[in-house]
Amino acid sequence: MTAPVETQKLARDWISRSNRVRLWEIALWVIAVAAIFLLPSKLLILTEITILAIFALSLDLILGYAGIVSLGHTAFFGLGAYAAGILARDYVSEPVTGLIFAGFISGLFGFATSFLVLRGSDLTRLMTTFGVAMLLAEVANQAAWLTGGADGLSGIMLTPILGLFEFDLFGRNGYVYALVVLAVLTFIARRLVHSPYGLSLKALKLNPRRSAMIGISATRRIVAIYTLSAVYAGMAGALLAQTTSFVSPDVLAFHRSAEVLLVLVIGGTGYLYGGVVGAIIFTLLRDWLSVVTPQYWMFWIGLILIALVLIGRERLTRWPALLNRKATTRAATQLAEEPR
Repeated sequence: MTAPVETQKLARDWISRSNRVRLWEIALWVIAVAAIFLLPSKLLILTEITILAIFALSLDLILGYAGIVSLGHTAFFGLGAYAAGILARDYVSEPVTGLIFAGFISGLFGFATSFLVLRGSDLTRLMTTFGVAMLLAEVANQAAWLTGGADGLSGIMLTPILGLFEFDLFGRNGYVYALVVLAVLTFIARRLVHSPYGLSLKALKLNPRRSAMIGISATRRIVAIYTLSAVYAGMAGALLAQTTSFVSPDVLAFHRSAEVLLVLVIGGTGYLYGGVVGAIIFTLLRDWLSVVTPQYWMFWIGLILIALVLIGRERLTRWPALLNRKATTRAATQLAEEPR
């Protein structure tokens, strides 16, 4: 009887350690807040990075923790954008209400389509999710009376956020609004993945058969995380619609699903902040390369992607760990050489 008790205690201790906030996490959020004052002319691109980070976070929940590869995650992003835009144009123009509504609509659609990814291989899931996104894009294109069709959804007029903070021309309040949403969603996701439920998702990803043998039900867990991922993606789309006051069919285009996958390839999966790091690197690289080589910027992005795959991101980012290990070894050696 003591073995299970000790195992449970070790598991609780591990979860408690995992929930601790690291110093680099605090530094990342401090830098994000400091950018409001240090980079006032770059707030629009910072808002774009924040929205892309939320979108990448939504995909990381199913890819990094449940092992579900998706080529159609833009379906939830675009649905959230259209839901928030239509609500603001025709009914309620308060942004937070639109944000919650967009997350709800995308979550419902995610729940309805989650059963399509329960079975089959990664290739089956890729084709299924891609097909769902294509169907939704065609529906948005044909329902021009509601979505504006190929011309896009315009006429979106928003009131101040919570009736207090109005969107300004320089994007300051828009960036703060998106950053607060990112912080809240990251905190919720962090608590989720460092819980027993999050551990069960990792078990399903690593070994589905053994997980089933010990009583971990895959169906309910995958449906739940897929639905939550859709909610996050819908909120990211809503933020894009609200900060630009326009929704085009581009929000349902395939390249958005490809971009968010590329962001996670750059930043890494399975630790939540990969989407943030990848969004920063990808957006800055894209903007810089599009200025330096406007015609060939996609070539250089593709070359970087190939290098990451061939060389390995771990080798490229291993130097901080090596420096830390050398410093620890040097300190231990000095301590051992001190006279006693």
